[in-house]
Amino acid sequence: MAFFTVRDDTSLHAELLAISPWSATQVGGYAVCGALARAVEAEMADSGLSPLRFTVDLVKPVRSDGFTTRTTVVRRGPRMSVVDAAVVQDGEVRARATSVFVVPSDEPPGELWQSADPLPTPPEGADAVGPPLISSGHNAWSRDYRMHQNAGRKSAWQTFPPLVAGEDMTPFQRAVTMSETTSLVCHWGTEGAGFINTDATLALVRLPIGGSVGLRADSQVSSAGLSVGTATMFDRHGVVGHCTVTAIANARRQVDLGGII
Repeated sequence: MAFFTVRDDTSLHAELLAISPWSATQVGGYAVCGALARAVEAEMADSGLSPLRFTVDLVKPVRSDGFTTRTTVVRRGPRMSVVDAAVVQDGEVRARATSVFVVPSDEPPGELWQSADPLPTPPEGADAVGPPLISSGHNAWSRDYRMHQNAGRKSAWQTFPPLVAGEDMTPFQRAVTMSETTSLVCHWGTEGAGFINTDATLALVRLPIGGSVGLRADSQVSSAGLSVGTATMFDRHGVVGHCTVTAIANARRQVDLGGII
């Protein structure tokens, strides 16, 4: 079980897990993000730098019948490197990413304000591979999505299978893949999900620990069919970083998540 298999040594082909809920012939944004993270991480292997920011532009739909990725090093320095990546299909860029990697260091002196809003606590034993567990409002964690098709504040907790068959999913791939789920926790309302992402940005202070990662919706604002959603990424040890998505209304293909149990 994996999101992709590799064929012809380089091309990635979508398995069922990577198929978009919006279209049976397209790759989901979460899987596209993961593929771009894999490409960037390979470029930065053994650099000693840590990922700080990763932004994906979902330029055009990515079909499920195979694509390749390519990377470009914009800057490679001793303290900071910038790497771009692209998903290429039929000779054109379908999605692109910009990443910033830096050298970790000691914290500066002094105290800073930090949010005291407590993080959600996923139940013990909830780390098996599968669809995301959801909590919403006063509704406890479950995969009975009928309970969560409401206007309550949502959180998600998920353990992923490998991104590519035969490869272990890395913490960075896990974080980037999960970041696109910000749209789910921010844009799932009483009638399902009606916004589709145009981009996703992940800002990391550290990589997630363990095989599971979570998101808690922090804000969502929309007007005239345009939306911005933000969420906190966390693991069982605390905050990992923050995610932002921008999205446009896609009511013509509204996804009724309440029908998924």
